[in-house]
Amino acid sequence: MSTKTNERPGTRAQVRYLRMSASKARVVLDLVRGKSVVDAAQILHFSERLAAKEIQKVLRSAVANAGHNDEVPADELFISACYADEGPTLKRFRPRARGRAGRIHKQTCHVTVIVSRMDDELLDRLRDKAAGRSDAAGNSSNRRARVAKSRGDEVEEVEAETPEVEEVEASETDAAEAVEAEATDTEATSDTEVDSTTLDSDEDGEVNAEDTSPYGDGSHALIDGDPDKMPEGFPVKGNDDSKLYHNEDSPFYGRTKAEVWFADDAAAEAAGFSKPESQQKKEAAAAEEEGDA
Repeated sequence: MSTKTNERPGTRAQVRYLRMSASKARVVLDLVRGKSVVDAAQILHFSERLAAKEIQKVLRSAVANAGHNDEVPADELFISACYADEGPTLKRFRPRARGRAGRIHKQTCHVTVIVSRMDDELLDRLRDKAAGRSDAAGNSSNRRARVAKSRGDEVEEVEAETPEVEEVEASETDAAEAVEAEATDTEATSDTEVDSTTLDSDEDGEVNAEDTSPYGDGSHALIDGDPDKMPEGFPVKGNDDSKLYHNEDSPFYGRTKAEVWFADDAAAEAAGFSKPESQQKKEAAAAEEEGDA
């Protein structure tokens, strides 16, 4: 099976006149020398050096030669030898000042990769190791299945022996949930009673959009749900979500859809609303200019 190639047994592949220096190729070759073909392929695939791509092509060619010529599968091969020899140097020049020329030396190299079959003892160890891993995985899955089965059997036995206990626990759970729901309703009711920003102006027992004064004196709800219909004497628009109000001096007044109306700025601020930040800054700047004047 083995053939002599420059006094080195194995199957080889070679690339000649590779356009890089031999020193750059040798750095990558040192990483894969003596490695199995599978490990070497992974190392070359994740290497960031440019020479790794070219050396990976040579390795694939050597593996293909071993499979076709010597009928050796790839998983039984390792890199027994790899080296880079210097090739001819291409001499070029770059024009410089005063008619001079700068030298440019473009180096080349010849890369050779030789793969050989692992000995039977090493192959047996690798196979035993792989078999041990698969057995461990199988035992782990079997153990999980046995544990799950035993737990399931135990649960079934407990259910068969103590059905009354489960009914008692279920009734206790229902009672606890009922108590919790009652407490939640009580908290919601107390929150509604404590909230002083909204008033039940129509005395229907609910605080809703039909209240004419949802935020107390100085506020007015929408008329027939129309945000553009202004109640008489309530020119200030308010937004419930943002808690901002816009008077007629606001640049956003025209495009703002009112959700509540206020009689003036004081009523809006008493209800917890505030002017937009841009308008506040503008008014503060105007006040400073008046003070300076």
